[in-house]
Amino acid sequence: MTLSRRNLLATTAAVAAGTTAATAAGTAHAAPAGHGGAGRRLRTGFERLADDGYARLDGQKVGVVTNPTGITRDVRHIVDVMHADDRVNLTAVFGPEHGFRGTAQAGGSEGRYDDPATGLPVYDTYLKSGQPLADVFTASGVDTVVFDIQDVGARFYTYIWTLFDCMEAAGLAGKRFVVLDRPNPVTGREALGPVLHKEFATFVGRQPIAQAHGMTVAELALLFNGEFLPSPVPLETVTMTGWKRSEFYDASGLPWVPPSPNMPTPECALVYSGTCLFEGTNLSEGRGTTRPFELLGAEGIDGGWAAAANDVGLPGVRFREAYFAPTFSKFQGKTVGGVQLHVHDRAAFDPVRTGIALLVTARQAWDGFAWRSDNWIDKLTGSTRVRTMIDAGADTDEVVHGWERELAAFRRTRRQYLLYR
Repeated sequence: MTLSRRNLLATTAAVAAGTTAATAAGTAHAAPAGHGGAGRRLRTGFERLADDGYARLDGQKVGVVTNPTGITRDVRHIVDVMHADDRVNLTAVFGPEHGFRGTAQAGGSEGRYDDPATGLPVYDTYLKSGQPLADVFTASGVDTVVFDIQDVGARFYTYIWTLFDCMEAAGLAGKRFVVLDRPNPVTGREALGPVLHKEFATFVGRQPIAQAHGMTVAELALLFNGEFLPSPVPLETVTMTGWKRSEFYDASGLPWVPPSPNMPTPECALVYSGTCLFEGTNLSEGRGTTRPFELLGAEGIDGGWAAAANDVGLPGVRFREAYFAPTFSKFQGKTVGGVQLHVHDRAAFDPVRTGIALLVTARQAWDGFAWRSDNWIDKLTGSTRVRTMIDAGADTDEVVHGWERELAAFRRTRRQYLLYR
């Protein structure tokens, strides 16, 4: 990427007067705002957009890509707020996986309908990309597409690829694109895990980023525009103020709305970038329980797995022998044995290393262990390496060492798009 292109990105990332613009060379400061510690309060991108009287959207027909997480501090949905405000001309809504109002389970969406609360047309973006999605934006008649969805920090959580696809489609359709930022709930301290290999690109990973990317959606938008989109979209980001990269979600003072049906709590998000790997196995990843991704198990597993996992000595987490009966998904209605993760030191906890260690010890402790027949694990980890190394008897440290070089390269690329300290 050329220097002139970096300068272009820095210009498009500039925020309103009194805030800090992104620079191409490094990290910008997030200005204090007044919550979560000495005189600070976090303000989301939407709060700052509204505080400015929606000046960025003046004279534009606006469409919003959002879901139930697009809320204000007092838990009103931003679509309802904007629809009632004469200062913004909101004309369409675009729903991702699970839908705008969040009624669909994993792998589903709500389709095309008119929102009963506002009368606005709601268009379905799920599994649409490229020209077909551009055609949706064109048919909607909007001038500007606004994105406001709470992410959870993992490469295989599909909302960031909705962001990518919508950015690309907006460029094809000649639309402006505005990203309203929200916190990464598991911090933005560092990127972790393997980097996707392009030949394994799917909707759970379009581009070569780390499994736990450690970025906000605005930072990802800048990364996508600068590194991966064939033609940069006219992009603006509305940053937060008062957020620090080291902070977990509970420091934000914001209400938590489950971004998807199986992401009920910030604690679930904390472990998800590691334990979601069990979707690629024949074990339950806890769907159909009140603790998805914190409970893992299968028929025939006993306390030996928890003991083996604890013996690894992973920092910040302990494992409890657990038994549960999923109400849907794998082992529906059957009692299974396994483990529950208990994170006791969030700062020390490494979710991706933990996920690998659990795969390694599950395979050793249970002779029924198997990968999903479609090798879905390769899509989740981004290559065949994790699966083949574990099958060959590699331990946790050996598997983790296998991605260190590509992770270091991604961290160098990532650094230039970070907006906060």
